[in-house]
Order: sequence, then C-alpha cells, then structure tokens
Amino acid sequence: MAQTKVKYKEPTSFEEAMRELDALTASMESGDFALEQSLAAYQRGAYLVKYCQAQLQAIEQQVKIVENDMVKPFDLNTGAAV
Repeated sequence: MAQTKVKYKEPTSFEEAMRELDALTASMESGDFALEQSLAAYQRGAYLVKYCQAQLQAIEQQVKIVENDMVKPFDLNTGAAV
C-alpha cells in the first residue's frame, strides 16, 4: 500500500492549532468517526502537534534572546552592569 503525502492547511496561530487538536481529540474519543476518518484525524493531529512544537521552539529561542539582552551581571556595590 503506497503512502501519499497529504498537504495540510497550516493553522494561522498556535491557539488555532490547539483548538483544532482539542476538537479532534474530543471527536475521536466520542467514537463518532469511522475507521478511515479516525486515521485521517490522527494524521492531522500529528501534523498539528509538530506545528505546535515548532511554534513553541521558535518562541523559546526568542525568549532566550531577550533574556540574554536583559540578564547581565552587575556589581553589588555600585549596581552597575559589569
């Protein structure tokens, strides 16, 4: 059975992806999906998880950059940056 690569619509935001993941999870848990629908929902969910992980990693990098600019050692006696 040959696998075809499905091109998914990218969410517009992290929050949108999380809402869609929540909805997919609820639908799958309720048993409303047929087997093929469950597989498609699982694949979409896996795509959304990867999207969210990438978004979180990007934000984490941005936070580290901001912290590096803000957190500087200072002299306790003078209060000046070293």
